[in-house]
Amino acid sequence: MKNKKIFILLLIITILLTGCTKSLKDGKEVVKNPETGQNLTQNILCRPTDKELIKIYSKYEDKVDLGSLPDCEDFKINTGHDEGLWTNVFVKPLAWAIISFGKILKNYGLALIVTSLIIRFAAYPLTRKTAMQSELIKQAQPEINRLEKKYEGKNDQESMFKKTQELQMVYKKYNINPLSGCLFAFIQIPIFIAFFEAINRIPAIFEDSFLGFYLGTTPGTAIGQGHIQYAIIVIILAFVTYFSFKMNSTSSNNAQTDMMTRTMTIMIIVMSIFMTTALDLYWLTSSLFTICQNLLIKRSKKI
Repeated sequence: MKNKKIFILLLIITILLTGCTKSLKDGKEVVKNPETGQNLTQNILCRPTDKELIKIYSKYEDKVDLGSLPDCEDFKINTGHDEGLWTNVFVKPLAWAIISFGKILKNYGLALIVTSLIIRFAAYPLTRKTAMQSELIKQAQPEINRLEKKYEGKNDQESMFKKTQELQMVYKKYNINPLSGCLFAFIQIPIFIAFFEAINRIPAIFEDSFLGFYLGTTPGTAIGQGHIQYAIIVIILAFVTYFSFKMNSTSSNNAQTDMMTRTMTIMIIVMSIFMTTALDLYWLTSSLFTICQNLLIKRSKKI
């Protein structure tokens, strides 16, 4: 318990020290790439090569000094000035990894997928514990439901104390540790933020394409311009997200579970429309990994 408290405290401190991706602004308005709909980033880590992007950034020389930036292929972890713990320890190494794989694979879409998978495999021992806890809670759910029914409407201190004791006995019987099931949720948030920043600060990523989809384009903008094929990304992401949430659900209340699953899925759909294709690709890869992992755990436990 003590180690987990220290871990959570360190994670909170790291998040508080998070540096932010700065949007390029013209006055109060965020500058967008008219072709892709992407909000352009002011503190990019390397120099763009796309002529239209260079033309846009050149209008804001007072905010973005393109001449002082390295080419993306020459980017190193220690490139640029010190930007604080978050950027130096998380964002820059992640950006360097994506760029390195991009040079090897000759495609930044593939580089994003490979980087995402490596991180998920590295976090597998922890994510496996989270998934295992979810399955154990499902096994214990009938007994938990009986406790809820037994103490329904009993709010006095003695009843609440007895309920807590009996619930702890159920947890002990099934070897459930509620906190361990939450650890990856704490880690997943900063990982997502780090990917978001790395992707938006590397022009080489959003200048590239994957399977015909431009990584810097938002599906909403592409669909609005008549590129209906980008709806495929949103549909696949919605299906994968819904299935992932459904698998991770531990509640026995089907109506409540379905409502929460639908709500979360709708939120992800809306987000995916306005996020770049690159970030959607990361989310899709991570979600598919989670589904495969949970299926393997279910199979090993013969559920």
